[in-house]
Amino acid sequence: MIIGIDIGSTTTKAVSIDFGPDGTCRSIKKVKTKAQDVITSATGALGKMLVENDIKIGDIRRIMITGAGASKVNSDLFGIPTEKVNEIQAIGIGGMFLSGKDNIIITNIGTGTVVIDARPGTISHLGGSGVGGGTILGLAKKLLSLSDFNDIMELAERGNLNQVDLLMEDIMDMNLSFLNPESTASNFGKMMDTARNEDIALGILNMVYQVIGMLAVFAAKIKNTDRIIVTGNGSDNLIGKKVLQVITDLYAIYFEYPPDAEYTTAIGAGLSWKDWR
Repeated sequence: MIIGIDIGSTTTKAVSIDFGPDGTCRSIKKVKTKAQDVITSATGALGKMLVENDIKIGDIRRIMITGAGASKVNSDLFGIPTEKVNEIQAIGIGGMFLSGKDNIIITNIGTGTVVIDARPGTISHLGGSGVGGGTILGLAKKLLSLSDFNDIMELAERGNLNQVDLLMEDIMDMNLSFLNPESTASNFGKMMDTARNEDIALGILNMVYQVIGMLAVFAAKIKNTDRIIVTGNGSDNLIGKKVLQVITDLYAIYFEYPPDAEYTTAIGAGLSWKDWR
């Protein structure tokens, strides 16, 4: 059994991967934890995995760690051989495994966003942005005095973009090319005095996912594909998916969401152990 741990800036995710005699993956178990201290977060995720799944330390052959906090772990965890994995490699390997596809573009939405070109033997970083889940939380804390993501989502579900965003219908009397009247001309470019917290929350989410979506579109066009695999914590955001669907309708770039996408990096870390076969 191999343990993969993705030590993020806000959340740590761990997976246990059990391999069969032929080297194929038989099962994957998943847990996640939150802690400010990197070591506490990593060991907490590992301990939670052991307790919740009745796993014995002796069953673990190796621990593979990755993510923002991995650099601060400089010794074996619980006496088990522990190795670090490049995060870009882990995302690429995990994305190919979960999607069941090779030669893919991955948009991994975490605290920030990274775009990766993944294919067997070659995983490369195409680019990224500091815009991501951290942007949503930071702006919501300042503008709405909210720090809980579920509270932000609940507000946004009742929001009206027309109160905060400047839309094409606000500046033109006719459609422009393929853009419809409800297309965004400027995020937060209108910002009415009557805008409610619900409207601002929706405006934040809309802006973040529009930026992420357009980055993905540019990457897809460069690599001559019309498919994007979406992974990371932000991959299962219902409002975000609606925003990305609008981008699909405009540019014919299709976003796919593999199962367990938020665990992509942890899974890729575990699968990257060179001797697992």
